[in-house]
Amino acid sequence: MFDSIYSSTVTAGSFFTMAGAALIAGFIYAYIMSFRVRSTKRFFIVTALIPFVVAAVITFVNGNIGAGVAIGGAFTLIRFRSAQGSSEEIAAILIAMGSGIAFGMGFVAYGVIILLCLALLFIAFSFFPFFEHKYLTEDKLLRITIPESLEYSGAFDDVFSHYLKDWESVGVKTTGMGSMYRLSFKIKMKDQTKEKEFIDELRTKNGNLEIAVTPFVEVQNQL
Repeated sequence: MFDSIYSSTVTAGSFFTMAGAALIAGFIYAYIMSFRVRSTKRFFIVTALIPFVVAAVITFVNGNIGAGVAIGGAFTLIRFRSAQGSSEEIAAILIAMGSGIAFGMGFVAYGVIILLCLALLFIAFSFFPFFEHKYLTEDKLLRITIPESLEYSGAFDDVFSHYLKDWESVGVKTTGMGSMYRLSFKIKMKDQTKEKEFIDELRTKNGNLEIAVTPFVEVQNQL
């Protein structure tokens, strides 16, 4: 059961056995992951196909170093056509690729185990409060859009000192074709219930332009 289905040569029967197992297991894996990973339908379709695609490549390379190098170069090109994904999406793809290597070497049982067991572990770990440190959940990302005429250095310090326990500037960028600035701050509120009052006071200083407050841990990799 745990031996490779490939012998010295790859037969049509062994290849289609591998293909069927990889596609079925990949579909089940993508379906399980869809309960916890927030992404599009297209992402899960691709994730379901990745185990078979990687397995097919491994099968046909079959020890040919030149072909392996060529395929590796082709895969690197895909990176430059792909948008940056979330950590959950990256983990889902890596798991699918890891199982594809097992399928491609003929170890169908191991490929199925890698896919389904890791999917279930991912779901299980998501439900337990591991690594959810309270001090991290207090951090928020504040984004304030201001007109270019406003001198932003220290412009909001009085409001910050009244409502915030701590704040730190984490970025400044131009927006609106250079006619406005967007300031980003890592903040900690003294009282979460006064968030609306806090935003209302900031609006009086930034000319009622856009203000956004979001959890810092969800967006810190995008800064």
